[in-house]
Amino acid sequence: MPPSKERTTIKVQAEKTVLAAVRLPDSQFDPADPFGELAELTRQAGGVVVGTLDQNRDRPEAGTYMGKGKVEELKGLCEATGATSVIFDHELSPKQISNIEKVIERKVLDRSELILDIFASRATTHEAKLQVELAQLEYTYPRLRAMWDHLERIVGGSPGGVGTRGPGEQQLEIDRRLVQKRKKDLGAELAKIQARKRRAVEKRNIDHFTVGLVGYTNAGKSTLFNTLTAGGAYADDRLFATLMSRTRDWDLGGGHSVMLSDTVGFVRDLPHHLVASFRATLEEATHADLLLIVLDVSDPAAELHYQTVNKTLDDLFDEVETYERKAQDIARRDRLDITHWSPPQRLLILNKADLLADNRELLVWQAKRPGAIPLCALPSDDGLPRLGGEALIAYVESAARGEIGVYDIQVPLSDAKTVHTIENRAEVLDREYEGQSVTLRARIGSRQLDQLRASGAQMRLSPVAEGV
Repeated sequence: MPPSKERTTIKVQAEKTVLAAVRLPDSQFDPADPFGELAELTRQAGGVVVGTLDQNRDRPEAGTYMGKGKVEELKGLCEATGATSVIFDHELSPKQISNIEKVIERKVLDRSELILDIFASRATTHEAKLQVELAQLEYTYPRLRAMWDHLERIVGGSPGGVGTRGPGEQQLEIDRRLVQKRKKDLGAELAKIQARKRRAVEKRNIDHFTVGLVGYTNAGKSTLFNTLTAGGAYADDRLFATLMSRTRDWDLGGGHSVMLSDTVGFVRDLPHHLVASFRATLEEATHADLLLIVLDVSDPAAELHYQTVNKTLDDLFDEVETYERKAQDIARRDRLDITHWSPPQRLLILNKADLLADNRELLVWQAKRPGAIPLCALPSDDGLPRLGGEALIAYVESAARGEIGVYDIQVPLSDAKTVHTIENRAEVLDREYEGQSVTLRARIGSRQLDQLRASGAQMRLSPVAEGV
């Protein structure tokens, strides 16, 4: 009995699945393992990969993406392997999916649907569930007509008039209204959550130097987060183990600490509507002072992963800059004073460097990306990463302090908190008490001074030339 052609679900759990792709001149994939990532995504969704088929073309076939002969070959592969579903490593149009399904008589999914299914299965918090649902609706809405193609108009081929529309068209209109209303409701609820999160992030950034962990999914971000903090982030050797950001205090030692955030991993060709829905999750990255790009340098596709992360960040920051320009225009119009946003600096972390067969690959990476720090995120006995922990802490501590200078800092004795902070976090060279105040000559960083001002410190500064 042939498999049903009806496409009732996008889930592939426990289904035998064939992977398909068209390799275009500008396609991004790992030549050594062209289906490696899609196969792993399929496994994470619960599918069983039983075969692969790809085709090199200059451009996609309009109706079926693959050439018609290749689609027939795909059907034969499904019959030979007993596959009940096919997943394409691209985003297909509804018509293309429908046309392919008619030929191969199996369920066809595209890459975006697969990723949405994985995100839906991993969403645990209320916010994550809202974001996934909105992303699914954004993907589904323009495809509603194709979903109702199997319910033809019952009009006998005559032009449609009042009372002549079939159940498919009537249901299509109902579905469109329901989807639009649900999208509006979800957008409003998420906007409130995002506004609260944005305020919390901005306030935290005033009080603390903030560091964000970003990178390709399964690069080791959560493992590094857990090593550096007592965060308890869920870490697993699988794609999209982290869907929601988590922020904890990172003690650098010597009285210095920063706030460290773990974020959702990126992936090649991540659907735009999914990135948009998870924008609140990435708020930690866009408003951090420093981004640590965690790269699994032992992965054969490391260069592709690095390019993907940077492109995603560039696209994200372009959107933020557009938003910030509008906010600045409104502020000038209303004579308001708001903080100007600037993109965070980035530092490349070459994680899993201990897994490389020799140092030559590491030296190549360090030559291409000067300043990159080799690392092993797993904890050692002293609680630091097994490799590169001291270099990482030194870099972050330097960035958190900012440009170092010597100042005479006059503080009222009544402001004991500021005196205590300077004593613990700066190098105090001299003290002079006079009346109800103390003047501390200290070697201190510009960012540390900014944080003291933001916390409401009562102090007067006088720069001092080094050696005086």
